[in-house]
Amino acid sequence: MNKQNITKKDVEKVLKNVFDPELGINIVDLGLIYQIKIDKKRKNIKVLMTLTSITCPFNTFLIKQTEEALTNLKFGKVDLQLTFDPPWNPKMMSSNLRKKFKL
Repeated sequence: MNKQNITKKDVEKVLKNVFDPELGINIVDLGLIYQIKIDKKRKNIKVLMTLTSITCPFNTFLIKQTEEALTNLKFGKVDLQLTFDPPWNPKMMSSNLRKKFKL
C-alpha cells in the first residue's frame, strides 16, 4: 500500500482485522464503522464508529484495537470518535452477515 495514496478501502481492510471478541465478527462487517475520512494533505485519518451497545463490556478493548490498527497504517494522525447516534442495530451489518443471520 502506497502511504501517500491511502484510500478508504485500505482503511477498511485494516479495520477488518479488528474483531468483536464476543461475536467473533470484524467491526466493518458488523457495521460499527460509520464514517472514514482521509485528509491526504495533512495525513490525517478520522474514523467515526459505534459499538453494538452503549454498555458493551468490550468498549475499551475495541476502541484500543481500532486505534492500534489505524496507527499501524503509519499514515499520520488518527482521530477516532465514538458515537451512539444513531444507535447500532443488526440492519447495519453487511449484507452477507444479515443473510447468514437471516435478518
